[in-house]
Amino acid sequence: MFGSTVLEVAVGLTFCYATVALIVSTIQEALASALQLRARTLLSGVKTMLNDPKFQALARALYAHALVNPHDNGVRDSQHPKAKPSYIEPVHFAGALIDIIQTAPGNFEQLGRDIEALPDPQLRQALRGVYQRAQGDMVLFEAALAGWFDSAMERVSGIYKRRSMLVSLLLSLAIAVTFNIDSIHLFQSLWHQPSLAAHVGNAIDPRSVEALWRLPIGWQHFPPAWNTQFLISMAGWMLTASTALFGAPFWFDLMKKTVQMRGTGAKP
Repeated sequence: MFGSTVLEVAVGLTFCYATVALIVSTIQEALASALQLRARTLLSGVKTMLNDPKFQALARALYAHALVNPHDNGVRDSQHPKAKPSYIEPVHFAGALIDIIQTAPGNFEQLGRDIEALPDPQLRQALRGVYQRAQGDMVLFEAALAGWFDSAMERVSGIYKRRSMLVSLLLSLAIAVTFNIDSIHLFQSLWHQPSLAAHVGNAIDPRSVEALWRLPIGWQHFPPAWNTQFLISMAGWMLTASTALFGAPFWFDLMKKTVQMRGTGAKP
C-alpha cells in the first residue's frame, strides 16, 4: 500500500542517515580529543579577549593560575603550558584575573590603580569600564568580569560550532563517496522495493546492521563513468552529507517514531 511504502522508505532513509551521522560524530569526537581542539579554541579565545596574541602577558599568567589551570606547573615564563583546560568556569576566570591584576588583595581603590597601570590600552579601557560600573563593590566587579568572560566564550563557542559543522560535512561527504551512499538512488530503490528496509529496527544491533548492508549502498562498478548518472550520484552524495549536520540523535529519534508508526499497520 502507498502508506506502507512511504513508511518503509522513511525507515530505510532515516536508519541510513542515523548510521552515517553516528559514524561522523564518533570520528569527529576522536579527532577533537586527539588534537585537543576544544582546549586550543578556548586558548585562542582567551588570547583574543585579553589581547595577548603572543601568549606572553596576561593570558599566560591566567593559564598559570591554579583556579583556571590546576594541572599546570605555574611557570608564567613558559609559552607552552603543561596542560590546556577545555573549559573554564567564569567565576574562576574572574577570581584568577583579579588575583593577577591586584597588588593589594581586598583593596578596591588600589585595584583601580592597578587597572590603570596595565600596559595594554585596549584591555585597560575594557577593565576600566567594568571597574566603574561596579561602584566600589568587589563582588559586583567579580560578577561583571564573569559575565564578560561568558559573553566572550559564547562567541568562541559559535566559532567552534561552525568549524565542527564544516568538519562534519567533509567527513560525511567522504563516507558517502567511499561507501557510495547516494540518497537519490537509495530513495528510488526503497520506493520500488520497500521490503529492503523491512528488517531495520529502531536501534543499532546485529540484525539492523545486516539489514543496512541489504540497502542499495556500496560500489558495483569502480571507478564510475563520467556521465549524467555520475552528476546525479554527486547530488545524492551531497544530500547524504548534508543530513549528518542534523546529528545522530535527531535521526535516531525520527527513526524510532517511524518504526513505531510502521508497527501499527500492515507491512508490505
